[in-house]
Amino acid sequence: MTVNLIVLAATPLDWSLIPFHFWSLWFFVFGAMVGSFLNVCIHRMPRGLSIVTPPSHCPHCNYSIPFYLNIPLVTWLWLNGKCRNCGAPISVRYFVVELLTGVAFLGCWLEFGDQAHPLASLSIAVIYAIFLAGLIAATFIDFEHFIIPDEITLGGIVAGILISGVVPQLHDSTSHGTGFLRAMMGAAVGAGIVYFVLRLGKLLFGRQRFPLPPGSKVVFTETALHLPDKEIPFDDIFYRKSDVIVLRAETLELVDRCYRDVTVRLSPVRLEICGGTKIDEVNPNDVPTMECRTAEIVVPREAMGLGDVKFMGAIGAFVGWPGTVFSLLISSLLGSIIGLSLIALRRREWSARMPYGPYIALAAVIWLFIGKKLLEGLL
Repeated sequence: MTVNLIVLAATPLDWSLIPFHFWSLWFFVFGAMVGSFLNVCIHRMPRGLSIVTPPSHCPHCNYSIPFYLNIPLVTWLWLNGKCRNCGAPISVRYFVVELLTGVAFLGCWLEFGDQAHPLASLSIAVIYAIFLAGLIAATFIDFEHFIIPDEITLGGIVAGILISGVVPQLHDSTSHGTGFLRAMMGAAVGAGIVYFVLRLGKLLFGRQRFPLPPGSKVVFTETALHLPDKEIPFDDIFYRKSDVIVLRAETLELVDRCYRDVTVRLSPVRLEICGGTKIDEVNPNDVPTMECRTAEIVVPREAMGLGDVKFMGAIGAFVGWPGTVFSLLISSLLGSIIGLSLIALRRREWSARMPYGPYIALAAVIWLFIGKKLLEGLL
């Protein structure tokens, strides 16, 4: 009996004997757990908070959530989407992210898993699952805050290049050097093309003119530009220090001085007031409010942000340059269709900001699961 046990223990485990859908269940459950962590990242990262401390807690009453009330999917349903302590509503986003991440992980195993070679395919499925987790976090953050944190974008570029060197199969190669180089090329192509589009868009569409009735009152506060019919936060105007608001003021009133018939140029770091040959330079931080009368104002605007450039670089590191080009084309198509549809339905204005990251992420998912097959079919 002892000899048989020793022989059994020394026999290598045949992983192919484990049922395929045991791994399916494992991937879904593990994905839902990762989704719970993604909810923490989505809430804390844009706010500059630590994703490690403090432990999970209710944002309304700071109730520290015990482990038995932190079970993915189950807890939200059990508590009917409310805090156990104060009864405040918990956003359905928490449930959606956990479910979506679980389904994404499951999809990676179903697509890339191989019953005959479970260990070899397991690494590919896990890597792509983690890649999708990053896309999910970036998507929800971009939708809510119009930013994609560097931890996801720059961290994704580094992770994608290093992982591709270790697992070159991500780029259809068995050479570690080739995998590394293809990841670097994908990151460079992705970031490079989007940066070119950003600069071209800035050149062609980088300014927005607001014609106004003569003598219209425009007010600058510490946080926003107040036009006669709308308010535009400075966060929606200034993306970089070189962005400038320009207007010709019939009258300009500061707290301690007044001007007539001057050109005003306001950037995040400088206020220039030009009258004839005289130019006054003022630190904007020293001007809490400014009021003027004008017939037109020109404000800067962006085709897309630098976060999209870095995000496309991270995607390219995982999917290579063919997947990068595919994702750019499909994301542009998706963004155009959805944007124009929302405008037609009067759900948004032409000048309203629209996050581009979610469309890039969706296009990358399409490439991952069916893009290669579509491309092979076309060729």
